[in-house]
Amino acid sequence: QVQLVESGGGLVQAGGSLRLSCAASGRTFSPYSMGWFRQAPGKAREFVADIRWSGGTTYYADSVKGRFTMSRDGAKNTVYLQMNSLKPEDTAIYYCALRLRLGAAFGSWGQGTQVTVSS
Repeated sequence: QVQLVESGGGLVQAGGSLRLSCAASGRTFSPYSMGWFRQAPGKAREFVADIRWSGGTTYYADSVKGRFTMSRDGAKNTVYLQMNSLKPEDTAIYYCALRLRLGAAFGSWGQGTQVTVSS
């Protein structure tokens, strides 16, 4: 079993930056990928970014391309989301999760970390 803990959220002005972290604990860590999702009040949870553990290939939602960068540190079992040029519409609770295999559902959801972007 894997437990994920997000951190790094906070309040930032539009145009600013934040760096989110998601640390995994448990047995040997070998996911297929890890992803970031977000959920704004009254809206459904949406995909933000994903990184394939082997090789580090990243994928991004169109809404964050060019602004967000996902990375991983295998030695620390941790993934990061560098968020630049933040916009008020980025305000949401950000969650991380993992997939064990291609085609599998994301699981082991963390508790989330709040990101608030003021105009």
